[in-house]
Amino acid sequence: MSTESGWVPPSTSLYTDHYELTMLQAALRSGAAHRRSVFEAFARRLPDGRRYGVVAGTGRILEGIQNFTFPEAQLDFLARTKVVDSTTLDWLADFKFSGDIYGYAEGEAYFPYSPILIVEASFAEACVLETFILSALNHDSAIASAASRMTSAAGARPCIEMGSRRTQEESAVAAARAAVIAGFTSTSNLEAGFRYGIKTVGTAAHSFTLLHDSERAAFEAQLASLGKGTTLLVDTYDVENAVRTAVELAGPELGGVRLDSGDLVTQAQWVRKLLDDLGNHNTHITVTSDLDEFAIAALASAPVDSYGVGTELVTGSGAPTASMVYKLVSRDDDNGNPVPVAKAAKNKVSVGGRKYALRRLNERGTATAEIVGIGHRPKDDGNDRALIEQFMKNGELLPGWTGAEGVERAAERHHKSMAELPGTIRRLQRGEAVIPTEFEEFEEKS
Repeated sequence: MSTESGWVPPSTSLYTDHYELTMLQAALRSGAAHRRSVFEAFARRLPDGRRYGVVAGTGRILEGIQNFTFPEAQLDFLARTKVVDSTTLDWLADFKFSGDIYGYAEGEAYFPYSPILIVEASFAEACVLETFILSALNHDSAIASAASRMTSAAGARPCIEMGSRRTQEESAVAAARAAVIAGFTSTSNLEAGFRYGIKTVGTAAHSFTLLHDSERAAFEAQLASLGKGTTLLVDTYDVENAVRTAVELAGPELGGVRLDSGDLVTQAQWVRKLLDDLGNHNTHITVTSDLDEFAIAALASAPVDSYGVGTELVTGSGAPTASMVYKLVSRDDDNGNPVPVAKAAKNKVSVGGRKYALRRLNERGTATAEIVGIGHRPKDDGNDRALIEQFMKNGELLPGWTGAEGVERAAERHHKSMAELPGTIRRLQRGEAVIPTEFEEFEEKS
């Protein structure tokens, strides 16, 4: 499968753990592998002190499942290393996911025990997807959750994703995608732009200035090549001299200057005054340098026009994983009847039964609770919003959830979800989830 951009995703079948396939082999031997099962991905808790999470990674999962097959080279590896027996190899050779997948739309806010992704298929089909699903959801949701806090702190000022050099190369693409879902406006990563239609930006680093015999020569070269609307990096040597040189060369049409070190609040204030005194009222100031949501919030009163964020974003700003799990919550018995199942181990409890969810809204349209129905759809009290969407049906991908369209749709969902939540989501202080999760048991009529 190739995307609209022309990118051809790799086979994802071995992005998994050894024990997924040994479980498959044992289940095939027992005959239970073909039982219809329901698995759910959820987080038992939010990262310490966080008030909400943001779902991301679903589109990448759906793209990956289309390529979750076992070509000859992968089968030869499994046979050569004796991971599984010949019966299991024969089953894998014909594997193509044929089940149904539901869940929260990308960009949606989630809370403890929100049923973020639901996979309905045979045990065999759902089991082998576990590691791949959790890899994407845990990484991307951690990045999106951090990005959401940053864009909330930034307000109307745009945030640029610039973290590619601080993470693994494929993680960099995923991080850029997740950041844009949560409100970032652009990325420095060209591969993310190619795959997902994300706007890419960038001008020059300190090395470009150091390459030339003088800062003036470097600025002249950049302006000649990229035009007066470019952004010049002004803190390689002396910031004041650099700003004066930049204005002398480009005049009031200079697009922007970038500050990458020092006391950014104080520096931005006097650089803004200097630019204005020189007549460059429309020259923007971009700040970078290990920003996180707290640093961005501290810059709220400074005359800054945009933020470039790298390391803290791609590492989740203190929460590098969303700590989601993927648990079997229901499976058919020998007669084809669904049986709820749950893990009861201390501190790792799961809740049995297939879940449905809605967000309870008050008369002003503000969320007050996450209502999770066990085995049934929760009752809508009039203006509540259902949260579960269907992504795949009988193994076929439903339109609108992947590629550039999926990213755009997810960014819109994030914007609407944030507007619906209580204003306390904007507080960076440690606290509980902004709304509670409430389970609604099924009540049979007597």
